[in-house]
Amino acid sequence: MSEKKFKTSSGIEIKEVYTEPKNLELPGEFPFTRGIQKDMYRGRMWTMRQYAGFSTAFESNKRYHYLLSQGTTGLSVAFDLPTQIGYDSDHEMSDGEVGKVGVAIDSLKDMEVLFDGIDLQKVTSSMTINATAPILLAMYICLAKKQGADLKQISGTVQNDILKEYAARGTYIYPPKASMRLITDVFEYCSKELPKWNTISISGYHIREAGSTAVQELAFTLANGKAYLQAAIHKGLDINVFAKRLSFFFNCHNNFFEEIAKFRAARRMWAQLTKNLGATDPAAQKLRFHTQTGGSTLTAQQPLNNVIRVTNQAMAAVLGGTQSLHTNGFDEALSLPTEAAAKVALRTQQIIAFESGVTDTVDPLAGSFFVESLTDEIEAAAWKYIEIIDAKGGSVAAIEEGYIQNEIANSAYQYQKDIESAEAILVGVNKYVDAEGLKPEVFRVDDSIRKVQIDKLISLRAERDGLAVERALEALRDSVRGGLNTMPYIIAAVEVYATLGEIADTFRQEFGEYQ
Repeated sequence: MSEKKFKTSSGIEIKEVYTEPKNLELPGEFPFTRGIQKDMYRGRMWTMRQYAGFSTAFESNKRYHYLLSQGTTGLSVAFDLPTQIGYDSDHEMSDGEVGKVGVAIDSLKDMEVLFDGIDLQKVTSSMTINATAPILLAMYICLAKKQGADLKQISGTVQNDILKEYAARGTYIYPPKASMRLITDVFEYCSKELPKWNTISISGYHIREAGSTAVQELAFTLANGKAYLQAAIHKGLDINVFAKRLSFFFNCHNNFFEEIAKFRAARRMWAQLTKNLGATDPAAQKLRFHTQTGGSTLTAQQPLNNVIRVTNQAMAAVLGGTQSLHTNGFDEALSLPTEAAAKVALRTQQIIAFESGVTDTVDPLAGSFFVESLTDEIEAAAWKYIEIIDAKGGSVAAIEEGYIQNEIANSAYQYQKDIESAEAILVGVNKYVDAEGLKPEVFRVDDSIRKVQIDKLISLRAERDGLAVERALEALRDSVRGGLNTMPYIIAAVEVYATLGEIADTFRQEFGEYQ
């Protein structure tokens, strides 16, 4: 089979990579500024991974099948707030929140419905879950076993990044040191049992959504990444093994060139950080990342303007070399995306991939005086932040001191002042304002979902082997006290249909809650 020729509409052949005599750095080679693969999208397109989840597992399953039928190439699961912070749907803290910002998952039974008709060995799944990540991962593993899948072939990602929760988002449960233990338990377990699974997605996305600048997003995310590397090394894990399964999750904001330069700088910096900590395998030095377009950049005013914003951001992510991409629905400043908005968001990626030509050569903006200079400047500014964090004792200490939170809050305050003074222009909000904006259909999740979930929990508790659940939870408690890896014990509890809340409460009793 002859190699595919890449040509412009005028018949001009496109080379795989272009170099400028003074800078012969190549993609796929340390420090990976130009991309982690030699041929990038000529060899393999990024994964079009649309984030979805709402209401019950049954309703979310229907949306997943719809997205797969429309050409999405990976699934990304959004969980509701009770699931994220370890409460079953019948807990008093869950009232008013069940199924609202994601899908409600109370037990393995819900997970079985969520992925009904989806072969976990063929589809990669990403789960945006942190404090309860080990429990949701255990449910995914149990379901894969039930499907007869080879766990060595299962691939996907669990976010599992608790440090940014303390700094920017808030869905933490346990104190930082206990949380870090659970995270490294996942690293250790998966390195042996699920070698293709990405054990953490170190997230700058939520740091940016909380109001940070691009430089702060980069610096704080890589500083958190460094803390996870050090924690795993301290546990005795081999950086050349576990670092291959670390991934990142970045925001893509409105400033087109700044975002591209941020992604290029991120790869270069991570390569240096991992090398400094002893990584010698190039695969352990590569920064692999998922991108989501900026949720906080979407406006409720003139929501169709968001289609242009999302396209601009998605194009920057691709030119920056992302491995995976989610594009937001234009209506997400108003509600969860409607099916129509989700389809337009996916088509945005497909048009960039197959019609724009930007995927035909690797790192097409390399050699631009502006892009190269901006990459260097962003890198230098991010290193300054990392030096400050290192001087404080690392990310955990800097978060406990409140340093990272304060830096983000100050940037968020400055941005809001700039919008209110029109120093920064937001089209449709402080310039070119319409008195009467478009009022699109909005998506609503009914509160009756909680009653559905409670009824399922009542049935589950009546049908399962209660004694087996008690024994499994007691064994889990003993594993915490004995300093053992908790993952096998979480899996054992999930298999006998212990609920998410029961497992999370077992940890609460041992670790306490972080205030």
